[in-house]
Amino acid sequence: MKPFAYLRPATSEDAVAALAACPGARPLAGGTNLVDLMKLGVEAPGTLVDVSRLPLDAVEETDGGGLRIGATVRNSDLAAHPAVRARYPALSQALLAGASGQLRNTATTAGNLLQRTRCPYFQDVSKPCNKRAPGSGCSARGGVHRDAAVLGASEHCVATHPSDMAVALAALDAVVHLLGPGGARTVAVTDFHRLPGEHPERDTVAGPAELVTAVELPAPAAVRSAYRKARDRASYAFALASAAAALDVRDGTVREVRLAFGGLAHRPWRARAAEDALRGAPATAESFARAADAELAAARPLPGNGFPGNGFKVQLARNLAVDVLTHLAAGAPGAAR
Repeated sequence: MKPFAYLRPATSEDAVAALAACPGARPLAGGTNLVDLMKLGVEAPGTLVDVSRLPLDAVEETDGGGLRIGATVRNSDLAAHPAVRARYPALSQALLAGASGQLRNTATTAGNLLQRTRCPYFQDVSKPCNKRAPGSGCSARGGVHRDAAVLGASEHCVATHPSDMAVALAALDAVVHLLGPGGARTVAVTDFHRLPGEHPERDTVAGPAELVTAVELPAPAAVRSAYRKARDRASYAFALASAAAALDVRDGTVREVRLAFGGLAHRPWRARAAEDALRGAPATAESFARAADAELAAARPLPGNGFPGNGFKVQLARNLAVDVLTHLAAGAPGAAR
């Protein structure tokens, strides 16, 4: 690794000031992604701003019946929190589906949200990558892209966002709290991560000196929620596709629904078209399949180019959505069996 300066601010405001004063500085908490990228030469910050000891490690009830999750709450602690398990099971399940126990004990809420793609071309500094070196090209488009995006990609980048947690947060209408030189602001999780467009190097809408201080969950729109993930092996693997859903069924009819996909795009993909198709529809596998098809009609898989393509992700995501929604509907009062 290249030499770097190390700062340990006492307050969030001091951390923001340090980030603003040192162009290219990076906040450091668990370091489970950033330090790996520094070892690979993908990241080379001149300054690390250690935020791990800031008082941002609490899970607190909000006045509206939701939860405010501090930026440095560890993934293991959040997954095991009684309020999360009882009211937001999709979030607990998503956290437990990610990484290993050792990593979950270290990784933080903000770090998980801000982790960068695991595209192998992004992590290999000998290969062209627009996300790592803007204007150099996208090696994945003409190379191995089995894990690449099928929704929202551009000619400049087909990388996917790796977080399981962020997919659940997208389905649960979470909000990200940011603190920057201009003060505090909030951004919906569904708007926090960017699609690649012409600037895939920009993962989120956060400014270079803005610090994530918390994630806030509103009171649940539906009592029942769940997360499903498909991966190449049973543990410690990123999603080929995943689905998080919250469902409210009354007398066999979908009253409210939230659905998000992971592993398909540059950001967690909130399935708005599927949700619109489901509200007021029968809570049946047939309805769920039609809604998933409506959402995934926009998918643009990549050809194999002599390697395995990623068209299988469309059917895989469809099956995951039907599975998780059917599971939730089966436990709802008056739901169709």
